[in-house]
Amino acid sequence: MLPEEIVLVGVAINLFYSIWYIRTIFRGGTRPNLISWSIWTIAPFLGFFFMIRAGAGLAATPIFMAGFGSLLVIIFSIFKRNAFWKIQRFDLVCGLLSLVALIVYVTSQNLPVSIFFALASDLLAFIPTFVKTWKFPETESSTTYFGGIVNNFLALLIIKNWTFSIYAFPLYLMLANLAEVYLIYRKKIFKRHKVDSISA
Repeated sequence: MLPEEIVLVGVAINLFYSIWYIRTIFRGGTRPNLISWSIWTIAPFLGFFFMIRAGAGLAATPIFMAGFGSLLVIIFSIFKRNAFWKIQRFDLVCGLLSLVALIVYVTSQNLPVSIFFALASDLLAFIPTFVKTWKFPETESSTTYFGGIVNNFLALLIIKNWTFSIYAFPLYLMLANLAEVYLIYRKKIFKRHKVDSISA
């Protein structure tokens, strides 16, 4: 088990990648989905609160940073015209379901149940971005998602008490960010594989 302070390295990396993601919004073609990023701001902050209640300690810091990084993306994107991806009806449905899950998460008196609905809320918020990235990977930058992978992986390495309420959120966030990175590079990976197959 690594010393708890190592998680601060992940926090710094995540903050750096969040700032770099914002830079790609201004200089590149990155266009975040407002529904996803709004929920990603709220849910991690609440998840941080519940993890602290469960005794997570510094292991909860990456969850706080997930919300803080998302908040920065929203704030700075406001200053760029047409920064956000156009919201579709599907996005609104996912956002509504995510908010319902978030309400259950906040009002539940059972901590593991609260964490489960926090995960459900965050995953439902991820779906519009997953769909957008599947169709238009050029509208996303992998930077902030790489930061999320590193940040939450380090959080898992310092956990002392492996209860669902403590490990569920960082494990989920690591896997969700991995999935998004795959979707961003999916076309390039398969295109390269196809070229290699033809060359062989």
